[in-house]
Amino acid sequence: MLQIALLGFGVVGSGTAEVLTENRKQIAAYCGDEVNVKYILDLREFPDHPLGDRVVHDIKVILEDPEVVLVAEMMGGAHPAYDFTRAALEAGKSVVTSNKEVVATFGAELLEIAREHRVSYLFEASVGGGIPIIRPMQTDLASNEILSVSGILNGTTNFILTKMKNEGAEFADVLREAQKKGYAEANPSADVDGLDAARKIVILAALAFGKLLDPNKISTTGITGITKDHTAVADKLGGAVKLIGHTEMIDGKVLALVSPYLVSGSNPISHVDDVYNGILVDANMLGRALFYGAGAGKLPTASAVVADVIDILSHRSAERKLPVWVPAAEDDVACACAYVCRRCYLIEGCSRCAEKAKAALNSETVVMLEGGRFAIVSAAMSEKDASAALAATGLTPIFCLPVLD
Repeated sequence: MLQIALLGFGVVGSGTAEVLTENRKQIAAYCGDEVNVKYILDLREFPDHPLGDRVVHDIKVILEDPEVVLVAEMMGGAHPAYDFTRAALEAGKSVVTSNKEVVATFGAELLEIAREHRVSYLFEASVGGGIPIIRPMQTDLASNEILSVSGILNGTTNFILTKMKNEGAEFADVLREAQKKGYAEANPSADVDGLDAARKIVILAALAFGKLLDPNKISTTGITGITKDHTAVADKLGGAVKLIGHTEMIDGKVLALVSPYLVSGSNPISHVDDVYNGILVDANMLGRALFYGAGAGKLPTASAVVADVIDILSHRSAERKLPVWVPAAEDDVACACAYVCRRCYLIEGCSRCAEKAKAALNSETVVMLEGGRFAIVSAAMSEKDASAALAATGLTPIFCLPVLD
């Protein structure tokens, strides 16, 4: 019997126990032996749960038990999750996690510790909930050079933006509905301000390019400033407003950013709605591949945690090749100002003003709107160059959104 421990017994932790119990026979077939949850570390007691007798309150019980070969960390937050993860790896136990904050902040260090102690550190559930994305980027796309990764990485904001588009509602009204439905926390800042997506795109950037950026230092703009005007303009142009995490290489440096985008209707991400996530990987041989599914939730996320458990326990005799990440130095990080893309502007002005803007921005797309305004999409250029070209016309935009084609 293969003994494991769960750290944290909240939504994902209890879901992981449920998957391990419900699919016990199938999991045993993959692993070559039955997987047993020997310990559950939590501050609380769970007397009414079938596994309530496994609860312990001291991490040392788990660290000092030689039978425990794997620890699944689902505590959330940086500490003590990082401290317990490091201790488990140093004790010779493999670790799987759903904790995006720990992976985005300490991933390079923890991967190195895992290599030193010849154990594994896997984190499929840290990005995209139940969507397989980490493992495909490490294995299925290993023969490709990753050119860029763009994705809807937060289900809460996607639910809000979808409702705003479909119902013409304002942000504050839909946020309240999201909170009532349990999609948004009472304090929704991590979601609506883009921090959750920033951590996830930093992980994807590290997988693609080997450099781990600081999620607190990348350009991050949330959706609190999005209005009915934004969604109406996007609809007029055949696209949709989505909060996108994007990463690519610019002149040998890693760019990672989070921002509301106007996603073109030809891009499959524009059709990913409600609480779902969609991640588009552009590779030099494969081309574009879309990974779509439930980006959060108890059982979808737990299924990704258990997938990592199976991966490790079914390859117990083999030494795993873990990714090598290097903490990004200042010179490794591209400035968002260098990012070249098309940009959509809403501008107040007449048709003659629209012609001036069209010439300045080398645009092929201008739509006249009611109320003496027009929407225009620039040619691909940096924000600095586009702003300078528009300023030369004397026109001031009401808003600007980068465009994801």
